[in-house]
Amino acid sequence: MKRFVHLFPIAIAAVLLAACNGGQSAKTHKLITPVKFSDVTINDGFWSPRLQSHKDVTLKVCIDQIENQTGRIQNFRNAAAGSGEHSGIFFDDSDVYKALEGMAYSLQNNPDPELEAKCDEWIDLFAAAQQGDGYINTYYTLTGLENRWSDMDKHEMYCAGHLTEAAVAYYNVTGKRKLLDVAIKMADHMMTVFGPGKRDWVPGHEEIELALVKLYGVTGEKKYLDFAQWLLEERGRGYGTWSALAAENHYQDSRPVREMTDISGHAVRAMYLYCGMADVAAYTGDQGYIDALHRLWDDVVLRNMYITGGIGQSASNEGFTTDYSLPNLTAYCETCASVGMVLWNWRMNQFTGDAKYIDVLERSMYNGALAGISLAGDRFFYVNPLESTGSHHRQPWYGCACCPSQICRFLPSIGNYVYGVAADGIYVNLYMGNSASVKLGSRKVTLTQETDYPWDGAVALTVGCKRPFKSALRLRIPGWCKAYELTVNGQAADAPVEKGYAVLNRKWHDGDRIALNMSMPAEIVAADPRVKEDEGCRAVQRGPLVYCMEEVDNPDFAELCIEEDTSFDAVWESDLLRGVTTLSATVGDREMKLIPYYAWDNREAGRMRVWIPLSGE
Repeated sequence: MKRFVHLFPIAIAAVLLAACNGGQSAKTHKLITPVKFSDVTINDGFWSPRLQSHKDVTLKVCIDQIENQTGRIQNFRNAAAGSGEHSGIFFDDSDVYKALEGMAYSLQNNPDPELEAKCDEWIDLFAAAQQGDGYINTYYTLTGLENRWSDMDKHEMYCAGHLTEAAVAYYNVTGKRKLLDVAIKMADHMMTVFGPGKRDWVPGHEEIELALVKLYGVTGEKKYLDFAQWLLEERGRGYGTWSALAAENHYQDSRPVREMTDISGHAVRAMYLYCGMADVAAYTGDQGYIDALHRLWDDVVLRNMYITGGIGQSASNEGFTTDYSLPNLTAYCETCASVGMVLWNWRMNQFTGDAKYIDVLERSMYNGALAGISLAGDRFFYVNPLESTGSHHRQPWYGCACCPSQICRFLPSIGNYVYGVAADGIYVNLYMGNSASVKLGSRKVTLTQETDYPWDGAVALTVGCKRPFKSALRLRIPGWCKAYELTVNGQAADAPVEKGYAVLNRKWHDGDRIALNMSMPAEIVAADPRVKEDEGCRAVQRGPLVYCMEEVDNPDFAELCIEEDTSFDAVWESDLLRGVTTLSATVGDREMKLIPYYAWDNREAGRMRVWIPLSGE
């Protein structure tokens, strides 16, 4: 029986990684450059309906909540007018920025004059709310500017980071730079206050670091990269205004970043920190950062990650506790943290060319992150437990709405993760129906994928080119895949596997067709024996999907158990949960039915569990 924690071997590669989505003005040390989502047109039975729901439903929900149901946009109006009160939480500005980033990505995929006009309306408010010295934060503008920069955990730089990411995204999509100028002025303001020879500062919630690197990428101004690195170097040196215990248990501030060995503290903050470290290392080649990231990845994935790709065990710190302590009923697994795992592992893959990082990215994307939004696209999970008594449900919004706005910006950008280009060829990372334009040196190549993934392991990939070209195509063989067949134009292909990729190195002609057929049986998975919460239980996965048992399908929920050799039948049910492959089995004299974890809590309330008791235990 394969134990879950052994699915991911230890990292050994030490090349450098990618920095950001934005334009690049300086050479990076990265091995792989991602093909941007704007060059990947998704036409896929699984993802296209979700992207349509994002456009038609999720964006409208976010806009309505921001404009009508909460005071988030009113805070900007009040700040622009210089009067009125601030409502909500001190970091609510960030939700507006993240929603705008999602709107920008949607515009890239689906041009919409009405949506673009809404973006411009918001941007006008942001610009009007900015102070003369470049500072922008509605909380302090409305509660007392004299108190700004007085509390490291009031998320001023966190909000500024999300402003910057939204500004870079909107500039890249539309060419309009009004919001980019707002972000530049805020960054310049911060650099008049903080930096070498000025005030020390440790942002309580990381995010600004990776955003500054994006700003460097789009402007070419190295001062933003330098400021990002300065902020990283401030950590673990006693500058944080919190206790030593809090520094370890919440803020990633107990030791300098290049000395980190174990993940600690708030899960989302940790993910943003590691992304920032990776982005800075991409430009500087800092080996200390690189070594630390490999150590941290091992600790996260091998000892602190749920089978869903979720991370962060505890509600008390929204983060990590002790190794191998992975409770299911009380699992926190914030949606934002699963998206963070996608972002971090994406960077680690670009660093190393190792498919194991895409394995984790895929696990987090299809399970931990996708569970964060309802099938209708209008309700959200903040917390994603692996067991429920029937009382845990998605909500239309949250007082702390970081997760709805996070999903809003994540979904329309999934095309980012499909392909990459390197000196050693084209990397095919994810399998979904799409047509992509790939720049390979001085030529453009098209790749067209046809597949029913994740329901089926058959993938057809067609090459389009004006002239034949010589290159390697590297197709990821997922860690879950135990057997596969690979052909080119109907002939068995000789494709050695390197770092998890089957390598097809040949001269390609227009119309060449690659067929990858991956065996996709249901697999019964045991946890590492050190995970005591899963002792005497098993989980079930099929392909990239983790499955769960819901009470609505299993009236005798409490009595159901699983055996080591239980055989499951995979059945496509088009009228269930907007179309899913279910897994059914008979154990003893009882019938069991499982659904994909991402789809739970989309019907009537009831109990749910991922880890199912083992018969006889």
